[in-house]
Amino acid sequence: MFYRENGQFKTSYRADQQIFPITQDRVAVLLIIAAAFLVVPLLSTDYMFRAILIPFLIMALAALGVNILVGYCGQISLGSGAFMAVGAYAAFNFFVRVQGMPMLLALVLGGVCAAAFGILFGLPSLRVKGLYLAVATLAAQFFSDWMFLRIKWFTNDAPSGSVSVSGLQVLGQPIETPLSKYLLCLSILVVIGLLAKNLVRSAIGREWMAIRDMDVAASVIGIRPMYAKLTAFAVSSFIVGVAGALWGFVYLGSWEPAAFSINQSFNLLFMVIIGGMGSIMGSFFGAAFIVLLPIFLNQFLPLLGALVGVQISTSGISHAELMIFGALIVWFLIVEPHGLAKLWSIGKQKMRLWPFPH
Repeated sequence: MFYRENGQFKTSYRADQQIFPITQDRVAVLLIIAAAFLVVPLLSTDYMFRAILIPFLIMALAALGVNILVGYCGQISLGSGAFMAVGAYAAFNFFVRVQGMPMLLALVLGGVCAAAFGILFGLPSLRVKGLYLAVATLAAQFFSDWMFLRIKWFTNDAPSGSVSVSGLQVLGQPIETPLSKYLLCLSILVVIGLLAKNLVRSAIGREWMAIRDMDVAASVIGIRPMYAKLTAFAVSSFIVGVAGALWGFVYLGSWEPAAFSINQSFNLLFMVIIGGMGSIMGSFFGAAFIVLLPIFLNQFLPLLGALVGVQISTSGISHAELMIFGALIVWFLIVEPHGLAKLWSIGKQKMRLWPFPH
């Protein structure tokens, strides 16, 4: 009844090409962004900022980058953790070695270095695809683990191999409290999310989707596979690199190469699978699912054990998390391979017809 396109006429090409052509969608997105900036800071505690909101925002940004490569261009990648590590360590070196380097510029330069690294390991995509490409990108993960563990220059010659940052500022404002860190991550996510939404609707975005659907047919109609695939690797790696820099600078504060292990790559891929491949909204759904599920299970399983009279140990909860996590991934692959974003899309479609049966 309230979610209708009827009567919303477009009188110009500019209006017809809006990101959110339906007025209700635009209003809902603006309300969500306004609530995230104004309402959430008033209702959240420091624990919620540190344990839930900040990791959710950063992982949503990383999943957005992975979704561009995997969901929109169809190039399977298992090296996302490596791209995060390159972004984090590159931003760290720019921030530490260059006197007076602004934090935002260091984050951007870290993303640029990650984009160059992604292009380098994206070159095999010109010759191989599928499982072979996944193995080729997996080499990036192993190479980055070795590089940041053995070459001490990247860690500023730290004997322990771990690095740390302090004195973070953005436009002269210190980034020390959980609230300021949350607002920084949210601002970057909103800006990059809108840019990514526009990018996948542009000509290069349509080229990515053509390569994903059938690369041979795409090359026949004039799309350059090399350009499309490498730009997808570059854009995806840039976004993932910025997320990695935020993960190190804002969330961890101090880190070592193990912080960007292969488990991080798998988590990002699972976010895309569960949230929905080829969907910007799916990146947010997947990140929320992955971040909130362990917290929910940590609180729910002990209560369930107390109700049935069974004491569940910490290790038992950890094993149960892995089992439930794996079972849910298999369930999504079988029942709804398009992820949570597809369920969201179906719900919106039904709202357009409600309360009528057809």
